[in-house]
Amino acid sequence: MANIVFNIAKGQPVEYYRRVKGNDPTNAAFVVVLLASSGLVSDATMKDYDTLSAVLAGASNEATNTGYARKVLTDSDLAALPAPDDTNDRYDIDIADQVWTAVANDGTGAIGKLLVCYDSDTTGGTDANIVPMTAHDFVVTPDGNNITAVVNAAGFFRAAE
Repeated sequence: MANIVFNIAKGQPVEYYRRVKGNDPTNAAFVVVLLASSGLVSDATMKDYDTLSAVLAGASNEATNTGYARKVLTDSDLAALPAPDDTNDRYDIDIADQVWTAVANDGTGAIGKLLVCYDSDTTGGTDANIVPMTAHDFVVTPDGNNITAVVNAAGFFRAAE
């Protein structure tokens, strides 16, 4: 398993970031979702899913551990949109480290993936309206302590040639 960009989102994360940061539309946000390690489909299968509901309709399951809840990141949670890296001919975007408090080893048990998704309307949408952008290996067995996710030091998404 590795880090992937979902086919539906290829080329889009920078624009989605711009939309969330600019409140366009008003209720746009990123949604961070953890998946249980048991039952995870392969990355080759996962990247073909077009919605969060499709990801969760198969063998992959969202974590249900006590202390876990989805993180909804709005404009105030995102840093200013960075400029492209013209020296290295790429565009990196990032989100802050995510912390879940006192996550128990119950529910689905161990965690295997972290998804960063785009929701254009957090007030009226469903998982069928949430676009999965990236999936990152995030292997952790909760033990009642806090869990901190550092997706990647360079950012959660890199657009490059």
